[in-house]
Amino acid sequence: MRQRTVVMYVEIGCFVSCLCGWMLICSTLAIEFWIVSESASVVLTAGDYYSNLWMDCVSDATGVSDCKYFPSLMDLSVFLHVCRALSVVSVIFGFWGAVLALIGMKCTKIGGSELANARVTFAAALTYMASGFCGMIVYSWWGNKVRSEFVDPYFLETKYELGAALFIGWGGSCLVICGSAVMCYFSGKESFPKRFNKQLIRPPTKMTARTRRTYTLPVSSRPTTVFIPPSQQSYSERRGSKERRGTQETQFSRTVRPTLPPIDSAV
Repeated sequence: MRQRTVVMYVEIGCFVSCLCGWMLICSTLAIEFWIVSESASVVLTAGDYYSNLWMDCVSDATGVSDCKYFPSLMDLSVFLHVCRALSVVSVIFGFWGAVLALIGMKCTKIGGSELANARVTFAAALTYMASGFCGMIVYSWWGNKVRSEFVDPYFLETKYELGAALFIGWGGSCLVICGSAVMCYFSGKESFPKRFNKQLIRPPTKMTARTRRTYTLPVSSRPTTVFIPPSQQSYSERRGSKERRGTQETQFSRTVRPTLPPIDSAV
């Protein structure tokens, strides 16, 4: 199986994972059970209180529920405004990530060259990753707020617990982040091949003027010294070297004359 086919199937799997996670994130915006509180001290007045980004709801023991939207937008806390904004941004990023992925994937054949498709897929992976992180921030921040209020002994208002929407959102965000990370790796490897296939570079060496001049000389003019071991020399070469050595010793003995001790004049 060729590498292109393997990358194509990996992109399809990552796209399906990101799409499923994005759909789970979108579903949490319509679910009311972000936080849940039960009041069952008396059977007749037992009821459930739950809330989400847009409304507060209450249901009694008979199953009748009543929801009320937040009355004023300007009266809401900064925490709720930021959570709303991040949730909407997550949905928008997920939508554009799906559009870019459909254009750049190898199985769709909508884009141009392989390099252009790989770069479009890389942009889709980054968009999906931004969507997943925005959703993860919203659900984690909301869950941390609920936990801190629940364990605070000085918090006298109604204490809530984690609802089903938070767990669905965490699962969807994890799917989006994991799928986009794998897609980002494979598409980035094709989009920027020079950065992924770097060769080892030798460290710079210290060169003097003499060595630099020697390296710049042509090969024929560089001084070379060839050492031939005695075992590889021919018989005539060894004999010639011995004769030259003997001639040098004879000349040295002729030039050096023995000096006689001085003769005493009294003898």
